[in-house]
Amino acid sequence: MNEKSTKYSPLAMILHWLIAILVIVNWRAAEAAEHASKADGEKIMGNHFAFGVIILVLALAHLVVRYTSSRPPLASTIKPWEAMLARVTHILLGLLVIVLPLMGWTAMSLYGQPIDVFGVFTLPALPLSPDKDMAKSIFEAHGVVGSILVYLMFLHIAGTLKHTLLDRDGNLFRMLPFGKAKG
Repeated sequence: MNEKSTKYSPLAMILHWLIAILVIVNWRAAEAAEHASKADGEKIMGNHFAFGVIILVLALAHLVVRYTSSRPPLASTIKPWEAMLARVTHILLGLLVIVLPLMGWTAMSLYGQPIDVFGVFTLPALPLSPDKDMAKSIFEAHGVVGSILVYLMFLHIAGTLKHTLLDRDGNLFRMLPFGKAKG
């Protein structure tokens, strides 16, 4: 198997790392907003919403890339249960980075509010009848689902570290432009 076939495409790598970084930034922004003054919290949440829109766009692009280009096979040393856990984790991560922004957009729309994306453009509210109680419920669910995303992210990182540091199978290098990924 040649080196190139053991790695994701450069575009898939870029999208993966951008989404990963923005998910962490957005998680930390939401946490910071909870501990900020009301005025500062609103500004921070405005950034949180804007990053959510960017994450949604990148996640949809990543989905297109994932299903229109080949993926490298897992290392032959990976056990069946590890492959299944990796697959389920990847599916859930991919799903949640799309569902969470949609939940946020829906809740903001139920408040009748558009989402300003750093002054570059405004995502209009969806054509929904205002319903503040439903908006609050969706935001509460958004928080729970966001926590699930964070736990899955840590599981993904833990698996990557296990394969990199303990198994030394080069699995991490499938998603990096350097290093050797084993087939």
